[in-house]
Parts: sequence; structure tokens; C-alpha cells
Amino acid sequence: MSVLETSFDAAQPVGGPRQVLVARGVTKGFPGVLALDNVDFDVRAGEVTALLGENGAGKSTLIKLMAGFYTPDRGEITVDGVALQADPASAHRIGVATIHQDAHLVPAMSVAENIMLGRWPGRYGWVSGKAQKERARAAVARVAPHLNISTPAGRLSPADQQLIEIARAISEDSKILIMDEPTTSLSPPEIDRLFRVVNDLKANGLGVVFVSHWLEEVFAIADRVTVLRDGRLVGTEAIANLDHDKVIRMMVGREVREAEHKPRPIGDVVMRVSNLSRDGLLDDISFDVRAGEIVGMSGLVGAGRSELAACIFGIDRYDNGTVEIAGQPICANDPKAAIDAGIGLVPEDRRRQALVGLMSVRSNMTLSLVDQITRYGFLSSHREEEIAAREMKSLAVKAASSTVRVSTLSGGNQQKVVLGRWLARRPKVLILDEPTKGIDVGAKSEISDLIVRLAESGMAILLISSELPEILSLSDRVLVMRSGRISAKLTRAEATSETIMSYATTG
Repeated sequence: MSVLETSFDAAQPVGGPRQVLVARGVTKGFPGVLALDNVDFDVRAGEVTALLGENGAGKSTLIKLMAGFYTPDRGEITVDGVALQADPASAHRIGVATIHQDAHLVPAMSVAENIMLGRWPGRYGWVSGKAQKERARAAVARVAPHLNISTPAGRLSPADQQLIEIARAISEDSKILIMDEPTTSLSPPEIDRLFRVVNDLKANGLGVVFVSHWLEEVFAIADRVTVLRDGRLVGTEAIANLDHDKVIRMMVGREVREAEHKPRPIGDVVMRVSNLSRDGLLDDISFDVRAGEIVGMSGLVGAGRSELAACIFGIDRYDNGTVEIAGQPICANDPKAAIDAGIGLVPEDRRRQALVGLMSVRSNMTLSLVDQITRYGFLSSHREEEIAAREMKSLAVKAASSTVRVSTLSGGNQQKVVLGRWLARRPKVLILDEPTKGIDVGAKSEISDLIVRLAESGMAILLISSELPEILSLSDRVLVMRSGRISAKLTRAEATSETIMSYATTG
């Protein structure tokens, strides 16, 4: 039996770990969409099960079913034999805890108060501060002994906030921990620390569901892999029986190749950044990007890459330096001037910084094109639809229509909408800040191919990415940032994983 034909029954435990959560024949539909179709899934004590699939495969729906937010149309989910109800509080009581990408903490409350939130110990309506601190301290000691339980949660780093959510799950005696993209905002050392905590929890019998688009993380932490595709179960396999290529084939149903680097004509300088500085953030940064060139920018989280992109685009001010497009300086702190000069920016956080979730795909795609879709102050719906339809077709955006809310699209399709917004303006320079962050391998391959095609058309590309394989496969040159400055400028021949990490950490 091939890995693509692996049945769920073949992966059932025989004298192995206890099944804590079991989903049988789970089906869930929404208007016009069958999100899950007869899916079987289980979580076992003392194991990490990676739940994988492209965006839109049904992972989020299954997570929400397990967390009690939805009820199945057919099938059932049980935890230690008890049927799970469509009630998040009930799911918590029977042992299911969920950690989302964004921490669900109250910033003004202390670590201890967040851990005991909704379960404050006390009697007759009085909270016992002493008991609260004792219970919180015991939970924190298991996952984050370096933290002070009196510290307000809002002062913690994203990594520490996630550890507090894990501590909350421990304090609730959870049996199952669902981790949805937990490493998105973490640096490599923080990911290593998180994985040590997860391995400790696994050793103590907790069942973990781990959702990630980063296969390197899956192979580092998972015991088993379950793959969904188009709402159906593809298969469940022990991690020892898989490699990266097999997992990708299970996810997308086809081979996915990395974008090939082919020599292309490199033209004149399009964008030149000279001596750009911002007090405390950026230090005397100078570089250029040429027509048809992909300049990769690497570095650790917090190195200043996103801050640099925001300054170039005029979102944030800078104290010294200049940004020139085709030899002409552009006004600082003026996004409109940057757009008029020919700069497009796809920011790191598309949901918060690029998209308006309640607006349609069409409206989001034309947000930067108001000058092209209005006349005498009136919006031309016909022109708006014409542009949106053209870009949706060009980028193969999967949506029922251009009028659906952009928030209903998968992450990869949302990113295509943001890209389409700028491509419709035909920019001279496109700044891409983590363009494949949080999207599946299929969409990642499509966007990588698009980046290459844009460079081949003569566009200048500044590619900011924390994913070294992406930087190495796409870039013609690599800039490395560390502590707000450029620590290295590398040719393609000089750029290796080891060299980049060396300059990113000690350069």
C-alpha cells in the first residue's frame, strides 16, 4: 500500500499508547462548502500527532470541532469515551486545551491571574490570592521557571506568552493540547525551548496535536502525521515511515518542486537606500536593488528587517538617509509618495497590516488603486470588478466570487490577494516581507514561482524571509541583518546556511 493510500485503520494502536481522543466519521459542512468529509482521527497519550494539509484542507475545522466550537453534522468525537459537546467550556472540563497562533491572555493581568483565569480559587465569592499564586507557581515551574508569576502578561515575549498558555493547560489537568501554528512568531532558540517543553509534556502522558506548515518542525517533534486534503483524510503514518517528499505528496497529491534559480539579465539600479538610520532600530543601512534582481534579506527575528521595510515604504519615520527610485529621492514618512514612485509592500502580517477582513476580495484587491477605479469622486464598480477579476485569474485565487469576504479565504489565497493589489499597479520595486509565512506548501511553491516570473519581467524584488531555503533558492544576492544593521552582503556563491547564520548571530 502506498503512502497516499494509507488508511486510518492501518495506524490503529495494537498494545500501544492509549487513545485519549477519537473522532469517527466526522463530517462538517458550511453553506456551499463541505469542510470535512467522513474524517477519522485520534490523539494518543504521550504522543505528538502532526495535523497537516494545505490551507482549506479542513485542519481549522477539525481543531474547532475538537475544541468544542462546532458540532459535527455526522460522526462523533469522544475524549476517554465521553462524547464531546459543542461547548468550549465543556471541552476544557473534559481535558481539551487549545493554543492558537495569537496568545489569548489578558495583557494587564499577571501571569498567575491569567493561568487561573475563570478558575480562581476561593470561597463564598472571595478569591484566595495565596492559593492562586501557589497553583500558578506550580504550573509555571514545569514549563517556564524563569518567569515571575507577578509579571503582567502584556510585558512577556510571544514565546513566553505561549508558555503561559501551556502552563494554564497544565493547571487544568488537560489530557490533550492542541497547538495551532505555535512557532509563527518565535526565533529558533525560542522554538527549541518550546519543543523541550512539549517533549517533557509528552513524557508525562499528554497527547499533543501539532499544526504547522514547517515540515522541519514536524520531523523534529512529531511521532505521527495525519494529513487532510480537500476535507478528506489522506492517511496517518508514523513519522519514521515518512520523508519530506512523501508528506508533500500526501498534502498536495502531486510533486512540488522548489523554484529553480536560472540566470537572468540584471539591469540598472532601481532602488537605492543610502545611510538610512532610525534611532535605536536601524543603523546606517545602505544597499541597492536592480531591475530583474531578487535581493534576499535574512536575519533573526528582531534584527530590524520589517522595520526597514516600513521605513522604506514610508509607514515609519527615519532620522537620516535617503531612499531613491530610479535616481529620484522620495519623501520620507509618506506611503503615497512611495506608491507613486513605484514601490509596493507586502507586509509580514497580512491579516493585521494588509487586509480588511470584513471587506470583499474585490475591495481588498483594489485598495491601492483608488485613483484607477474612481472618477470625479465616484467609485466605478465595473472597473473595480474588471481589475479584481484579471488579477484573480492571473494568480489563480480560489474564491467563490470576488464579492466574498476576504477573511473566508485560505492563507495562501489571502496572500495572493495582497500580491494582486500591488501587481495591478505594475510597481518598479516589490518588497516582500515573509511572503510565504503561514501558507501551505502548494501555495508556497506557486508564490515562489511568481516571484521568479516577476524578476524575469524586470521587476526589482526585495525578499525578506526567515526561511533560509527560500532565501537560498530565490536570491541573486543576500543581505544579512543583525541588531539593526547590515552585517554582511553576500553573492549567491557566498551565501550558505552556515554563512548566513554566522553573520546573523555574530556578525
